[in-house]
Amino acid sequence: MSQSCVSMSVASNSRVSPCDCLAHRFGNAGDHPDRIPCYVSDMTDAEWQVLRWSLPVPAWLQGRGGRPEGYCHRVMLDAVRYVVDNGIKWANLPQDFPPYRRVHAFARRWQVTGLLAELHDRLRDRVREKEGRRTDPTAAIVDSQSVRAAANIPRSTSGWDGGKKVGGRKRHVAVDCLGLVLAVLVTAASVQDRHAAVPLLTRLRQQYFSIRLVWADSGYAGRLVDWAAEKLRLTLEIVKRSDDTTGFVVLPRRWVVERTLSWLVRSRRLVRDVETLPETHEAMVLWSMTMLMNARLAGRRRDAFLTRPAAPAPCRR
Repeated sequence: MSQSCVSMSVASNSRVSPCDCLAHRFGNAGDHPDRIPCYVSDMTDAEWQVLRWSLPVPAWLQGRGGRPEGYCHRVMLDAVRYVVDNGIKWANLPQDFPPYRRVHAFARRWQVTGLLAELHDRLRDRVREKEGRRTDPTAAIVDSQSVRAAANIPRSTSGWDGGKKVGGRKRHVAVDCLGLVLAVLVTAASVQDRHAAVPLLTRLRQQYFSIRLVWADSGYAGRLVDWAAEKLRLTLEIVKRSDDTTGFVVLPRRWVVERTLSWLVRSRRLVRDVETLPETHEAMVLWSMTMLMNARLAGRRRDAFLTRPAAPAPCRR
C-alpha cells in the first residue's frame, strides 16, 4: 500500500513540522529537531515529492504491530543514501543524522520486510511509464560483475574468479531494455554465470511472468538455453562477438546491462563488497538503483550539488 492511500485520524503529540512524512504526521518524529539537507546524496525537495507518494506504509501504521517511528522518513532515507553513495561505515555517519544504530536498523527492517523491494519496483514502474513503456517488461538482459571482497567477508560466500582475476563476490543482474534492475543475485566469484543463471532466471520468472525473451553473452550458452526453454518457457538468446572483430565494439542489447553495471559502481558502497551477508549486498544494489530512478523522475543529475543555506549573520552588540 502506498502512503498516498493512507487516511487516518490519528494525531501526533509532536510539534508541527514542515515535513509531511508519516513519521511526522502520525509518529514521534517531531520530537527531534529538523535537519537541513547539505550533502550531495541528500534528496532535493523535488526528489522527496517524487519519493513521498511511492513510499510503502509501515506496519505500525496499519495496525500490524510495532511502535510509531521516532525519526523523520526523509532524514532516515537521506542517511541510508549517504552510506550507499559514499561507501562509509555505518558508525561513521555524520552527527546531523540520527544515531547510526537506528539508521542501520531502519535499512535492515526495510530489507527484511520487503519494503525496499516494493519501493524499488514502484519507482521502476514510474520510470517505465514516463518512457512510454508498459509496467510489465517482456524482455530482459542478464550479465554479471565481479567485485573484490573486504576482509570481513566469510570464505563460504566468496571465491576466486579465474577469468577476471578477482577474488570476492559476483553480482548477477537482470535488467529490462531501459537498464533498470529486475532481479539481482549475489554469489561467490567462483560461481559460473550459467550456474548462477538458474536461480536468477527462476526468480525473474516468478516475479515477472510477462517476460518471454532474455539476451545474454556466450558465458550463458550450452544446456542452460534448453533448460530455460523447457522449465521456464524463456527464450534465451546468446549475443556473440564475431571472431574477426578487434578492439571495442558495442554489441546489440548487451551494452544495456553493461551500462547498468557502470551505474552501480558510481555508488562507492558497491565498488567493493563489504557486506557480510550476500542479501545485504543485493539490498545495496536496490538502494543504488532507487537513488538513480528517483533522480531521473525528479529531473536531477546525480552529481549536482545542493545549494547550502546561508549561514546566519553573527550577533553584534
